[in-house]
Amino acid sequence: MSKAKAKAKQVKGKMKETAGRVKDDPAMEAEGRGEQLRGNARETVAKTGDRVKRSGAK
Repeated sequence: MSKAKAKAKQVKGKMKETAGRVKDDPAMEAEGRGEQLRGNARETVAKTGDRVKRSGAK
């Protein structure tokens, strides 16, 4: 997954979390936090892959 897609997942999660707060829906709020965490993890993986490629490691 690219860094851009990971960032989009984070934004989508933040929107869902906010919507859950507004609607007083704890399940939706938690789901949004989970999406943000998955987006953070995927972004970290993408960044690490970029660093490995730049270093020339195989």
